[in-house]
Amino acid sequence: MAQPLHHPMTTETKSPDAAAKPFMRTIKSFVKRAGRTTTGQAKAFEELGPRFLVPYRAALVDWQQVFQRESQRPVVLEIGFGMGEATAHIASVLPETDFLCCEVHEPGVGALLKRIGEQELSNIRICAHDAVEVIEHMLTLQSLDGAHIFFPDPWHKTKHNKRRLIQSPLVANLAKRLKPGAYLHCATDWQPYAEQILEVLTAEPLLRNPNLSAYPELAGYAPKPHYRPLTKFENRGIKLGHGVWDIVFERV
Repeated sequence: MAQPLHHPMTTETKSPDAAAKPFMRTIKSFVKRAGRTTTGQAKAFEELGPRFLVPYRAALVDWQQVFQRESQRPVVLEIGFGMGEATAHIASVLPETDFLCCEVHEPGVGALLKRIGEQELSNIRICAHDAVEVIEHMLTLQSLDGAHIFFPDPWHKTKHNKRRLIQSPLVANLAKRLKPGAYLHCATDWQPYAEQILEVLTAEPLLRNPNLSAYPELAGYAPKPHYRPLTKFENRGIKLGHGVWDIVFERV
């Protein structure tokens, strides 16, 4: 993997939630997967990495420096984007919004860099690091206009449920980084996980569910927002009769 060139993308201010002791965690935002970076992805790392990769640092992000803009625009955090197909689509549908996307899978990072080049997208930056630490150490309180967590690993077996990403500690930390009125959008194709996500988000005092009153027939779930595309995997699942659940909450 090509190393990104250094850019002064963050300030040296310490995170407001950073403790004096080392940050300890049991849940990561990722699972290491096998995969090989293609020639095209490697070329994208070399040519586009210096501009679009944001190095992880335990210092707060300055959005205007990161996105190289004179004024700040709405910013959405995405946790885990796979091969980046949906991410690139959303960035093209919402060109006035900037996206900071976390993913540690190198072929996925390379694939999204390649899509950025092919589609001439300027509103995506990638941090190839654990999103749990990015949230904890790089994001200012009330700095995000939205957050996307699409199809996180469901850890199907009951004994592995504790490894699921969307649990109360992460949601509490993430909610603090959302501006009042900002949104958190999760999606999963595993109903037991959807039920857990709904329960965890409902229990977070900084979040509210606007869909309870807007769509009472959906029992707390949300209709699929227009910006989230149907992926090939999702289309295949729908044809097989599998469901997909969107959960969208707002910061109070």
